Amino acid sequence: MYENNFPNKRYKKTIEFLESSVPKPASILDLGVANPFSDLMQQRGYVIKNTKGEDLDTDFTNVVNSDAEVVTAFEIFEHLIAPYNVLKNIKAAKLVASVPLRLWFSPAYRSKTDMWDRHYHEFEDWQFDWLLEKAGWEIKKRDKWTNPVKKIGFRPLLRYFTNRYYIVYAERKNN
Repeated sequence: MYENNFPNKRYKKTIEFLESSVPKPASILDLGVANPFSDLMQQRGYVIKNTKGEDLDTDFTNVVNSDAEVVTAFEIFEHLIAPYNVLKNIKAAKLVASVPLRLWFSPAYRSKTDMWDRHYHEFEDWQFDWLLEKAGWEIKKRDKWTNPVKKIGFRPLLRYFTNRYYIVYAERKNN
């Protein structure tokens, strides 16, 4: 999946944030197909179910039918055209989600070979906050971090100082 480019820092920061926000052994619906991070959450004591690869822009069946206490979405919402719809349909009371932040010096990611591996959105933190608020969530905790790369150049240098990932813990607002 990562072809010699395993996201060690992102996984470390994400699992630390999750463990500080959600007590074990919480049941989690992890948006997206099973992946190495799903396995890591399971190894750390969480009960994990994943969605099955359906288009979450149009098919919320697994989200609506889930009885999980928590929904996680790690680098999922940037791939959706309308993430509001799935966020609004989540039944769980808790959400932990991360997104890549928009970088002013780099265009949005787009794979030329895999249609599912493209970013429709790369958010600024305030945009993601607003999306969550409109969908009925209240952010309780947040964090950001950089993602340096081992390359030479102006953009790689900027990645040492510019936050790339944004993660939040949110709870469903009582309406």
